[in-house]
Amino acid sequence: MSDDDDFMQDSDQEEYDFEYEDDDDEQGGDVDIENKYYNAKQMKGDNPEEAIDEFLGVPALEEEKGDWGFKGLKQAIKLEFKLKRYDKAVEHYQELLTYVKSAVTRNYSEKSINNMLDFIEKAAEDAEAHRCMEKFYALTLESFQSTNNERLWLKTNIKLAKLWLERKDYRQLIDKVRELHKACQKEDGTDDPSKGTYSLEVYSLEILMYAETRNNKRLKALYQRALKVRSAVPHPKIMGIIRECGGKMHMSEENWKEAQSDFFESFRNYDEAGSLQRIQVLKYLVLTTMLMRSNINPFDSQETKPYKNDPRISAMTDLVDAYQRDDIHNYEKILQNNKDLLADPFIAENIDEVTRNMRTKAVVKLVAPYTRFTLAFISKQLKISLPEVQDIVSFLIVDKKLRGKINQHNGTVEIESSTDMDRVQAMQEWSAAIGSLWATVLNDGEGFKSDETGSQFSPNPQSEHGGATATQRGPWNLNGLGSKVGRAKGKGSSGRLPGAGNKG
Repeated sequence: MSDDDDFMQDSDQEEYDFEYEDDDDEQGGDVDIENKYYNAKQMKGDNPEEAIDEFLGVPALEEEKGDWGFKGLKQAIKLEFKLKRYDKAVEHYQELLTYVKSAVTRNYSEKSINNMLDFIEKAAEDAEAHRCMEKFYALTLESFQSTNNERLWLKTNIKLAKLWLERKDYRQLIDKVRELHKACQKEDGTDDPSKGTYSLEVYSLEILMYAETRNNKRLKALYQRALKVRSAVPHPKIMGIIRECGGKMHMSEENWKEAQSDFFESFRNYDEAGSLQRIQVLKYLVLTTMLMRSNINPFDSQETKPYKNDPRISAMTDLVDAYQRDDIHNYEKILQNNKDLLADPFIAENIDEVTRNMRTKAVVKLVAPYTRFTLAFISKQLKISLPEVQDIVSFLIVDKKLRGKINQHNGTVEIESSTDMDRVQAMQEWSAAIGSLWATVLNDGEGFKSDETGSQFSPNPQSEHGGATATQRGPWNLNGLGSKVGRAKGKGSSGRLPGAGNKG
């Protein structure tokens, strides 16, 4: 580990100056102290235990606390932490903090302490290391409380909040984020524009907490507030976190379109930050595309195209390809051969909906040529359980995508013939049309009417000659017709129907 590692550019976007310990090494100093320091550095790789003793010997050679003692303690603490000598690391870190007030400059000490805390955060691997981290943070806050260094106070408290989030200590986390939000506000309670970057980072921690506890109501409110912060120039990783949680929130509400938009923005931010989380979020983006039942390939965009052939994403690429081709057998095979896909709880929770859609489409396609089939036949062809087959078929019948009935006793399904249904429907329409015509002719038409010469007949029951009323028995009143003819004979008629010729 070189000294340059101690003075990497700070992650805070507000700072642009660089400092390197090698520059300080060129400053004057006692030759013996300098030699001892560099001798210890050469021993770090091969013999870290002896290197620790050498580094701890540097402060003792100084008459007054100075840069060399400060640097020697830093190197010793890092080695002790790596070797899991946590108690010694805490003890010497406490000694290191005594150099902050007078032995080194404020800017130098702030960067060194911040980089030290970053180092232990990345190196921590077990619960004991996390407890040691908490002691580091507590000692740092206690030391810098009197120096009125608000920036380091905010950074350290945010790191402490991250630790509690990782440990799922939500009670302490809630108190801490409330304290941090207050610190990022003005006296009148409005947001302080100069602290917008810190405010967004606090929002990201709180959003992560509510995402883990599935408090969607609170998560949604915080998500919307975070997107309204305009005064910040946040690190893209912070925006990646916020957008990722927003996408998951929309997924829980089955708002696939908004989820897809948020996952895409999250991927873009993670990619810009160089975060490995971009791969996982890209998987979420592919999953959302399938849930939307979209035919647009998510790898067609300029941002995602370079990852299309990435082996880490190849399973999802094959999955979306099979989905868009309605290839149920290849889809199921990919899931069987890539069990690691389901290791992510979010994917495991939502992939069932995609699989259900695939199987439903496959059932409709499979039974299309048949008028009668068994549930066992579908189960065998699609390699899914009988209860699930029955569930899918029942859904299709209720949703009127299949016209049929399930015989649960025999495990069969009978599909009503669409031809017979159409024929019956046509007959019903024809019958209704005849009835309408009959009503129109009877009620509104002229019908059979007879004038005084008997040349016409009328269904009108009131006779023009006798005044008698005939009984109607149908659309054509034959009884009425007979009575009219009889009356015509009684008046001296020839007895023939009107229009008949007479013989000589």
